Amino acid sequence: MPLRRHLWPGLRRVPELTVFFWIVKLLTTAMGESTSDYLVHAIDPVVAVLLGAAAFGVAMLIHLLVRRYYAPTYWLAVLMVALFGTMCADVLHIVIGIPYAVSAAFFAVALVVVFAAWYLVEGTLSIHSVDSLDREFFYWLAVGTTFALGTATGDMTASTLGLGYFLSGVVFAVLFVLPAIAYRFFGANSIACFWIGYVLTRPVGASFADWSGRTPDLGGIGIGQLQVSLVLGLAILAFVVYLTVSRIDVKRYATPASA
Repeated sequence: MPLRRHLWPGLRRVPELTVFFWIVKLLTTAMGESTSDYLVHAIDPVVAVLLGAAAFGVAMLIHLLVRRYYAPTYWLAVLMVALFGTMCADVLHIVIGIPYAVSAAFFAVALVVVFAAWYLVEGTLSIHSVDSLDREFFYWLAVGTTFALGTATGDMTASTLGLGYFLSGVVFAVLFVLPAIAYRFFGANSIACFWIGYVLTRPVGASFADWSGRTPDLGGIGIGQLQVSLVLGLAILAFVVYLTVSRIDVKRYATPASA
């Protein structure tokens, strides 16, 4: 039996699924890609990965210390997962030399294993049930694996398959919309549609970030990775401030009194 430790009755650890959830998720994936690429070229790659790991650990600790969902801490954790997950996927290819197709297949299998373990222990993969530490462990493990899988898959289509960053972004953007259509009009399983869409946000955001930031000889338009990261960071900040003030992504949650 799971050692369930409820953090606060009636209060969940993840946001309500609104259009803002998907907007900020796409922005964090793009910023994670551009920031990771900038850091590994601006400083020693090993130092960059260590800094990414440290930032990830601090962000997760801050998030876990908050009893309920709070937009700034939650999205900071997601952003650091995006950054560190990108670095992990890149290390397998750039440092170790593993082909993108192999790393994509590896992370796909890893995600299936995570989902299987989560379901066997908790009986559900719904993020709406994330209200305890054990469920949150599985949730963040799945989130981190989806980032790594999305990174490897996006790089594989852009580089190995030769589609380039822009076309890859378009292809994955179309694929990203399909689960929403399947759920809305054909009654597809909501949990499956959510996680498929969640995985696809990574290659969508990363592909367009690479296309914007990389130089023309590498398939981009040359805005610069640092500049792209700064613009994305400001956009994320604006949306998180709005979510914090409006509480539009928490207003349907139960309060402690009603719980």
